Amino acid sequence: MPVVELAGVNKAYESKVAVRDLSFSIDAGQMFGLLGPNGAGKTSSIRMMMGITMPDSGQISLFGKPFERESLQRVGYLPEERGLYKKMKVLQQLVFFGELHGLTPSEARKRATDWARKLEIDDALGKKTEELSKGMQQKIQFIGSVMHDPGLIVMDEPFSGLDPVNTKLLEQTLIELKEQGKAILFSTHRMDQVEKLCDSICLINKGEAVLAGRMREIKSRYERNRIIVEFEGSAAFLESPEIAEAKNFSGHAEIRLKEHGDAQKLLHEASAAAIIYRFELVEPSLEEIFIQTVGGKADA
Repeated sequence: MPVVELAGVNKAYESKVAVRDLSFSIDAGQMFGLLGPNGAGKTSSIRMMMGITMPDSGQISLFGKPFERESLQRVGYLPEERGLYKKMKVLQQLVFFGELHGLTPSEARKRATDWARKLEIDDALGKKTEELSKGMQQKIQFIGSVMHDPGLIVMDEPFSGLDPVNTKLLEQTLIELKEQGKAILFSTHRMDQVEKLCDSICLINKGEAVLAGRMREIKSRYERNRIIVEFEGSAAFLESPEIAEAKNFSGHAEIRLKEHGDAQKLLHEASAAAIIYRFELVEPSLEEIFIQTVGGKADA
């Protein structure tokens, strides 16, 4: 039974169609990426899942039942816009969020403290929000979205404002929550995170799903014609007739072969021109698939 399911959902604002016939589902223990260019309908879809707006047609189900507000007690939501009270101290704020989700003040305080320790911000609990960095505020908002132990976690740009160290910490936390059986949906522009973390994706453009399914199955549809070369010496081999496109970043080259291009022939040419430290035939990245699928069809 899916934790969340959208079936033929449509939403329009005046003359603009935000979401058109959108369907997908997320199971327990699954991490799901909702992707798309700016204006594609990602946030509109999330807001309907959270009951902030209602679909014009179609159905949204949570935990096996048609949408009802009581089910939101089992959902954690991290919006893209920060919703913290600037003058309130962090612990006081998190206890308040916990109470809104039905926790007692003492239980909310304990969970907030435990989560703050886990995310390495326990020394900020006595500070006001306005005293903290954007990254710290993002971690506080994340704690507020998960401290009531939701079965479904919905996040809009969860890595916003985080440096590489804290990004890695949040990634590991999400993996742990997934292993606990949580269903996790996040929307982000960071394709590298989606590629690392997500089991399945739905790519939407102009409100419609244009690519959906399990990550491994989607990537298997695309030709393995990308090559990464790390080298020292002449880059003359990048002019090879086997190559359709090449980018050279000071000894790190990313290459796309022509259709039926010969990788072995290219390796021979590269070896004759330079010292080769790495020559790897790779599948296309999710970012390349994204660009290839959406291309110039995205809204401005």
